[in-house]
Amino acid sequence: MGQAPAPPEEAVAFLTGHIGEPTAIQLLSDRRGSRAWKIQGPAGAVAVKANSPDGETARDKAAEMAQEDDHLRHLTAANALTPDYRVCAGTWSGGRWLAVDWIDGVPLWRAFALARGPEGDRASVRPWLTGIARTWTDHLARLHAAGWAHADVQPTNTLVTPGGRAAVIDYALACGPDTGHRRVPYRGALTHTTAPELATAILATPADTHIQAQPAADIWSLGASLFWCWTGHRPVPYDDNLDRLEKLAVIAQGTTTKLRDVRPWPFPAFEAAITACLAPDPDDRPTAKELTAAW
Repeated sequence: MGQAPAPPEEAVAFLTGHIGEPTAIQLLSDRRGSRAWKIQGPAGAVAVKANSPDGETARDKAAEMAQEDDHLRHLTAANALTPDYRVCAGTWSGGRWLAVDWIDGVPLWRAFALARGPEGDRASVRPWLTGIARTWTDHLARLHAAGWAHADVQPTNTLVTPGGRAAVIDYALACGPDTGHRRVPYRGALTHTTAPELATAILATPADTHIQAQPAADIWSLGASLFWCWTGHRPVPYDDNLDRLEKLAVIAQGTTTKLRDVRPWPFPAFEAAITACLAPDPDDRPTAKELTAAW
């Protein structure tokens, strides 16, 4: 086996002044043209992302990295993100890198493992589930109030902390007011959590056309993520052998599996909120602020 790729030397050198000399560097992912590491130092830990310098997507991923940094700056200025989330960013010989504060948490799918089985039907699990949902929608409500949509709400971009709170990460695809930064055209994110109206727009426009995601699309993606991670079933069933556009055509129809048919155990209030999020008409979905009060 070859040696795991190291983070950019330029990033490590810069971060030494922030967290001290690194004591541990862990490669977290290396796929789709980008890489991520956890870098631990005496004064804390950060997550570092950089584009892979090899491959056809290197330029696009570098542009996405620069775009995310631009989004983080504007979201922080709008009080939609805490000032300590963005740590620093810069260029390196292979493109761009970005460092954000390390969040100690696990992806939503892993966190919901207990709840997916019949053993999750216990009194202590219900407030834990709603607490995660409430902190998630509270974060989205701040984004939406600032005029932004996260536009990539999905299980891997939502971490559950040991205290049972949801933390949202990855703002590269976020859609908001014009920041003056030339953006990478938004063409949807994870297929399984793409809202029907976005699926329709993607199918109806050329591949280089930017689609402006709206807050209501985040709400559908939130409901889809909770549905999927709680039941183990995606809300829109389709054959995995279909290509992306064929899957989007199924999603665009607006039909979802009835939650009561696949839930692991009954939880009426939770089910009602998820079902409301998955309304095919964006105008029929609750807002993030309404959901925060309802969970």
